[in-house]
Amino acid sequence: MSNIKNFFLIFSIYVISHSIYAQEIRTLNMNNALIEEIKNMAQQEDTDAQVKLGLFYIQGLGVPQDYILARQWFEKAAKQGNRDAEYNLGVIYENGNGIPQNYKLAAEWYQKAAEKGRSNAQYNLGNLYANGVGVAQDYKIAKQWFEKAAEQGNADGEYSLGVMYEYGDGTAQDYKIAVEWYQKAATQGNANAQFNLGILYAKGLGVSKNYEIAKQWIEKAAEQGHENAQIIITQLAS
Repeated sequence: MSNIKNFFLIFSIYVISHSIYAQEIRTLNMNNALIEEIKNMAQQEDTDAQVKLGLFYIQGLGVPQDYILARQWFEKAAKQGNRDAEYNLGVIYENGNGIPQNYKLAAEWYQKAAEKGRSNAQYNLGNLYANGVGVAQDYKIAKQWFEKAAEQGNADGEYSLGVMYEYGDGTAQDYKIAVEWYQKAATQGNANAQFNLGILYAKGLGVSKNYEIAKQWIEKAAEQGHENAQIIITQLAS
């Protein structure tokens, strides 16, 4: 047990997840007729079709991958106030897909979608504020956006709130509340939350110290490819 104790106490992590595009179209049965139908609807100013077509071009599904055309379709939908288009434009500018990376514009588009309740946009905007990228660093504003995302059950938002309470960023440090948010995100399968929750159990911060529960959560994170979790599990098994 002493080896487990000593190894666990080394690790803690503060991870910000990368932005991703909306993935809903992966469930569609792709065929030429469907693509043509969506193109026709997009040309008739159907914003949902414009967003889907943009995602087709992002992912190269049924059409050649083309970030420029994707951005153009997202822009058409965003001009009509479609929050999914606004969110995806934010991702394009944050990642620099087909255009120069521009965090300021990413923040502006995320803001529009976040104000319309898009939880991924709220989370991504919170990340930008937490890191001071494209906007002035402001942990309190970051926390507000994470809270809005978490209120909708967004696991990344829940995880990020856990981080803020664990480290006292934008709020008073409170390990107990950190554990509560990590638990919510970990239960949804967020590997970073699973890992951090395991570490808090190992250290007895915000929760009674319990190495078995710590190991269980870290194993769950390791199964999802979390590198630090895999290091710990490998060392414990050796």
